Amino acid sequence: MTVQSRAVVLSEFDEPFELTTFDVPEPGENAAVVSVDYAGICGTDVHLQAGRLPINTPVVLGHEAVGNIAALGPGLTHDVLGEPLSIGDAVAWQNSVACGRCRYCLIEQQPSLCTGSRRIYGINQPADTFPRISGGWADQMYLQPGTTLVKLPEGVSPRDVIPLGCAGPTAIHGALYETKIAFGDTVIVQGSGPVGVASAIYAQMSGAAKVIIVGGPASRLEMASGLGIGHEHFNVMDDMSTEDRIAAVKALTSGGEGADVVIECAGIPSAVAEGIEMVRPGGQYCVVGQYTNHGETPINPHFITKKQLTIQGSWGFAPHHFIRYIQTLPRLLEQFDLGSIISEYPLDEANQAVADVKAGRVMKAVLRPGAVA
Repeated sequence: MTVQSRAVVLSEFDEPFELTTFDVPEPGENAAVVSVDYAGICGTDVHLQAGRLPINTPVVLGHEAVGNIAALGPGLTHDVLGEPLSIGDAVAWQNSVACGRCRYCLIEQQPSLCTGSRRIYGINQPADTFPRISGGWADQMYLQPGTTLVKLPEGVSPRDVIPLGCAGPTAIHGALYETKIAFGDTVIVQGSGPVGVASAIYAQMSGAAKVIIVGGPASRLEMASGLGIGHEHFNVMDDMSTEDRIAAVKALTSGGEGADVVIECAGIPSAVAEGIEMVRPGGQYCVVGQYTNHGETPINPHFITKKQLTIQGSWGFAPHHFIRYIQTLPRLLEQFDLGSIISEYPLDEANQAVADVKAGRVMKAVLRPGAVA
């Protein structure tokens, strides 16, 4: 008997999602089928619906998901860390499969910059070609050969993984690899969404003495403060000029000179110029949040030169960032109640969930395919 899976499909830009049913194929060699327990809604999904990234439709969305092994193809016996895999195991998987052959995969060791046929679940895998269910907004999902598949550590559940979804490994890439945070540093994080919250968490776990979250709305800052994420919280939505806002944030740093490290997670181009002014002389500025193209913004390069700043960009994440995220979860969960930031929706309420994300009514919307409306 053929197994079927419901899936949320983006058929046309700027149109509501459709709930469709697909046949679930048997997994081929080194492939797998997973039952999705939780699938996150990311800001990128909002941009995809609006047509801000060049993708083919129809597509099953959902580039961050976690679940259990439903079927294993021939040859797939262990996860990427050598742990044996069995039906029913709780697993997580990276949302992309790099080509493994281009200069950036082989020589530069930067697979997030892959220029080959990089496959991204829930983004560039059309639903009208095999295996069709290549996104996490579905009951079941097909994982293609080469996927970075990780069995969850003891004591970590699928619900523990999804609050930071793709934000966790994205923050690890930016905050721990591209940026060098030293013990005792002051760190400013621009943005209080999931990527900003994750970056603040990893800055604290790296030994930062003070983490200042600059974002909004107030409800997000209050939630982060209540969870012990960040030491200072500054609401950018207060009625304040740009100059006064920069001065007020810098006043929270040692001597008012600015932060040792500023990490941009706001996704708003104008935040970059503000962030550059918030860094102390000789400090670091890392741009993480400009994943989609929101246009140009004026900056004054004089400040980069005069302060001798180090400027970094961080694009997505690679397998080792994803693996590090999973491995750090036990420690992270000891310190922060991340489950409290999610709002769950049944699969057939995907349109409402995305509307709530757009309106800023929730910190992290999560689809739960097994739930019933």
